[in-house]
Amino acid sequence: MNILFAAAEANPFIKTGGLADVIGALPQALQKEGADVRIVLPFYKSIPAPIREKSVLLKVIQVQVGWRSQYCGIMQYIENGVTVYMIDNEYYFGRDGIYGYGDDGERFAFFNRAVLDILPVIEFQPDIIHAHDWHTGMVPMLLKAQYRYNPFYADIHSVFTIHNLLYQGIFPYSVLGDLLGMDDRYFQSEGIEYHGNVSFMKGGIVFADQVTTVSPTYAEEIKMPYYGYGLEGLLGSLGDRLHGIVNGIDTKSYNPATDTYLTSNYRSATAKRTANKLALQEELGLPIDAKIPMISMVTRLAESKGLDLVTRVLDELLYYDDVQFVILGTGEQEYEDWFREALSRHSTKLAAEIRFSEGVARRFYAGSDMFLMPSKFEPCGISQLLAMRYGSIPIVRETGGLNDTVQSYNEFTGEGTGFTFAAYNAHDMLFTIRRALSIYNQPKEWKKVVKNAITGEYSWQVSAQEYLEVYRKASES
Repeated sequence: MNILFAAAEANPFIKTGGLADVIGALPQALQKEGADVRIVLPFYKSIPAPIREKSVLLKVIQVQVGWRSQYCGIMQYIENGVTVYMIDNEYYFGRDGIYGYGDDGERFAFFNRAVLDILPVIEFQPDIIHAHDWHTGMVPMLLKAQYRYNPFYADIHSVFTIHNLLYQGIFPYSVLGDLLGMDDRYFQSEGIEYHGNVSFMKGGIVFADQVTTVSPTYAEEIKMPYYGYGLEGLLGSLGDRLHGIVNGIDTKSYNPATDTYLTSNYRSATAKRTANKLALQEELGLPIDAKIPMISMVTRLAESKGLDLVTRVLDELLYYDDVQFVILGTGEQEYEDWFREALSRHSTKLAAEIRFSEGVARRFYAGSDMFLMPSKFEPCGISQLLAMRYGSIPIVRETGGLNDTVQSYNEFTGEGTGFTFAAYNAHDMLFTIRRALSIYNQPKEWKKVVKNAITGEYSWQVSAQEYLEVYRKASES
């Protein structure tokens, strides 16, 4: 089966979040199952220089953006055996960053059409185009509305994945005709109209042959108003066209036995994990003591990640419990300022790294005892999987993929990989943290939960087989 992934970001080319991790790893897993998978991305200015310099220009074509005829260079690069095509246009993508510009509607309208226009030129005829998030939501619509009648495209089907429904790609009505060349037949509630505007996300959902999202729980949650952001009715009407498939992680890259960022590599040995904890305490300027439980967070500092819960009770936790708390990330100013100010109150118990570093993140996973993710919503989440892979026990709220991937520990059966709470409530979270601390202080019990977590299966292979089944259903549509 031939599959083309269309996305706005992918590791190691460009990354702002978990979408890039999925696009970087899932194609490799699918190729192991016998599929021919290729990727198409924008050729951003921010792509690392070594990749840009080794990319080959295959051909130049013109792409129509409404009445405009725009330059499109087709670049090619091979990453871990996967062919990656990158759409070059200096005007649209020769900028710092990748999102947040006033003309994002035009930039990604160009990219969506380019995804389809390059196919005959690169001589790749996919069975499935797998479009990801709003940035590629117009691909399924254009394929059905404008390309289906060309024999080359007649047997190409589409799958659309919702990674985060919060971001929908909402643009003015003028985008429909001026940039996409579509008439008002598509501007209706059954099409891409969204409160008088055009929704790229809705386009992908409505016109794709099959729709997926990144966990079974999130697939159910987005049918409810709280999580559906105005699309819950549409999503509820999809029936068996909507599938929830949990993300995996790249277990080759994220491997504590070989990770070069760590002080001491390990498979399951507690002593070697302890060496990483002691090194992390030294790196962060905290008291060096293997017995003190350490809780970590690697997160965007935003309310949606549960930071309002954390700031509500962290002083209470640090004043009254023998614990260290370490956090890595950037985000909303109020939370950055809160943690900087809190350092003056808890200098021996708190470390706040208001930045992001891949190496430091991995040392947090390897050195901390527990990993906190109290998200308000979490479509899937990658961090809890990485934490378990490295033996840091997750404490999570039962939402989205957190609910699907973390099983609450049961000391009576010895089963479970973490600790969970249901209500979005700061003191429910605090109670669960203290429950985890009580188990930590029972070494025999703690070893059980660590063993359960670190020996779990977090690779993409199971999910890859589920995606292949979705592709087969799309091909039969």
